[in-house]
Amino acid sequence: MARADYTAIAHAVYDLAETGEDSLAGPVKEALKVIDEAFDSWGEERVSLSFNGGKDCTVLLHLVAASLGRRSSANTPPKTLSAVYIPVPSPFPQLEEFIDAAAQVYGLDLFHCPHPTGPNFPVETVATPGSAGQLVADLPKNVKGGEGMRAALQLYKTRFPQIEAILIGTRRGDPHGAKLGFRNPTDAGWPQFVRVNPIINWTYADVWAYLRRFDVPYCSLYDEGYTSLGSTYNTFPNPALRVSDPSSKPNGRPSASAQLNGHSTTNQREPLPDTFTVLHDSGDAVCIGDTPARGPLPHRSLLTHLTADPGQMCIVEADLPDVIASGAASTAYRPAYELQDGSLERAGRAGGVAPPGPNTAAAAP
Repeated sequence: MARADYTAIAHAVYDLAETGEDSLAGPVKEALKVIDEAFDSWGEERVSLSFNGGKDCTVLLHLVAASLGRRSSANTPPKTLSAVYIPVPSPFPQLEEFIDAAAQVYGLDLFHCPHPTGPNFPVETVATPGSAGQLVADLPKNVKGGEGMRAALQLYKTRFPQIEAILIGTRRGDPHGAKLGFRNPTDAGWPQFVRVNPIINWTYADVWAYLRRFDVPYCSLYDEGYTSLGSTYNTFPNPALRVSDPSSKPNGRPSASAQLNGHSTTNQREPLPDTFTVLHDSGDAVCIGDTPARGPLPHRSLLTHLTADPGQMCIVEADLPDVIASGAASTAYRPAYELQDGSLERAGRAGGVAPPGPNTAAAAP
């Protein structure tokens, strides 16, 4: 697997930033300035990157590579970039595969915080599967959705006390992003870091314009209609990208996981996982393996876990009867970059903004 060429990335990205006629030049130049100033203020050894595999931090990772590439030379290659991954409850396996692959390609010194082990310290407040924004039933009333984040950052601070600033891919339209600036210290009672937000003023369109302009690999879920990634409990394909004509094929590109790992996993036969989930009343109608279903599921109390013979094969056919959960198997979605209205970015998240009509998504030029 080829490593990212930081020097080549630097030349391409800084050249774009200096062009006055490109609409992407302004956002890129602003972000690079914030990143460069962070390294100037704290030094490369005291700056880390928060990397959760989403589109925003994937853009940020590429921008940081450009900054480090420009600061290096033939005699002083780029220093290894520290990074931290703080998982949400029940993360998508495709997302974690991409995170690990990207860490190898970019040569990150990536620290994986432990996965949350229960509802006592959730990283985010997730909705009950199949609900419309209700909280998980067994979440203690005195626990907030950020307690897991606080605990993870405290662990990171304890393990890496030299880190003083963390680069974060937060944008203005994100929850809690409206009042943030380029630099914000953590709140009282939290581990002390300065949160640096280089792309705070970027739009959804800016993010996808950048990824596609530089052909930056991204998580394959974005080619399947997901536009905002969180927990498998509360994240579904964006209904604004649903293909009305099932016979039409979305205009996608090879998945980023395939680009990073050199192979594709589409339509492969895979052994059944150790456990899989079926609905009580329809045991032969749905087989949900270790890849999350693409439609809302009932509450977990209505689900049953069975043990499978590891030697058995589960063959996914294109012409399966339309009886799989919520009819999701027959539903096609356009890739995330074809979403025209950025305000609908979180429409696929439980409790997100619902699309007003069928014409929101259109083919990207």
